[in-house]
Amino acid sequence: MDTQIIVIGIFVVLILVIARMILKTVSQGMEYTVERFGRYTRTLKPGLSILVPFFDRVGYKMNMRERVIDIPSQDVITKDNAMVTADAVVFIQVIDARQAAYEVNNLDNAIKNLCLTNVRTVVGAMDMDEVLSQRDKINAQLLGVIDSATDPWGVKVTRIEIKDLSPPHDITQAMNKQMIAEREKRADILTAEGSKQSAILRAEGEKAAAIREAEGRKEAAYLDAEAREREALAEAKATEMVSNAIAKGDVNAINYFVAQDYVKAFTALANSPNQSTVIVPAELSALASTVGGLEALINAGKKTKK
Repeated sequence: MDTQIIVIGIFVVLILVIARMILKTVSQGMEYTVERFGRYTRTLKPGLSILVPFFDRVGYKMNMRERVIDIPSQDVITKDNAMVTADAVVFIQVIDARQAAYEVNNLDNAIKNLCLTNVRTVVGAMDMDEVLSQRDKINAQLLGVIDSATDPWGVKVTRIEIKDLSPPHDITQAMNKQMIAEREKRADILTAEGSKQSAILRAEGEKAAAIREAEGRKEAAYLDAEAREREALAEAKATEMVSNAIAKGDVNAINYFVAQDYVKAFTALANSPNQSTVIVPAELSALASTVGGLEALINAGKKTKK
């Protein structure tokens, strides 16, 4: 009885071992390579697969998902002999499990060293200013070179990014000084432009004001000349009337000129700043009679017009 139990136990264990060797479960995102007597035969996809026991075995378990490899930092000499510290990350995805397993030994290490070498090559062919300002260009060049190099390995490099580019401390200080000088230059240019625009606007305003003032003077002079012309015409008309009256022997016309001179002289005497007392050297009755004569002259002129 005990012997039968032992035999049955051994048989069950053997069945379990054989079943384990025959049945293989592949997880999603993974692929297994199958080797028969050490030679690659096929690739197991995700799910349940059956192997030939004692003949087939799993060779490599390949991760088919996109993953990232961190590239260590390194010192790189640029084209203009400046030292920069550069590091990067590369994103890869295995496309062909067979190639990734058998075309290269230690895939991650190979890609890491390939990236280190190409970072030195690409950055070393550029000047410091280009390295610091054209990071996208560096990433594109690295992606093209590394993707082509890893294609025989069954790997697709989806992208590569430079994480950090650190120039030496003295170069950083010089760049900061240059940046400050550039900002001050732009500020000076803006200030000068503002002053220029302000001066232009001020000059235009003064020009417009001068034009308006000249036009005002011209208008005032025109009005003054027109008033003088009217006054002169009136004076000429009055003189003509008085002259005609004198020619006709009218005494009132002569009194008009006498009264006019008399009034002017009296006005000048009254307005003199050195006079505190005004003495009238004539009788007011004579002035009144003269003014009366002027009135008679005017009335005579009106009758003549009628």
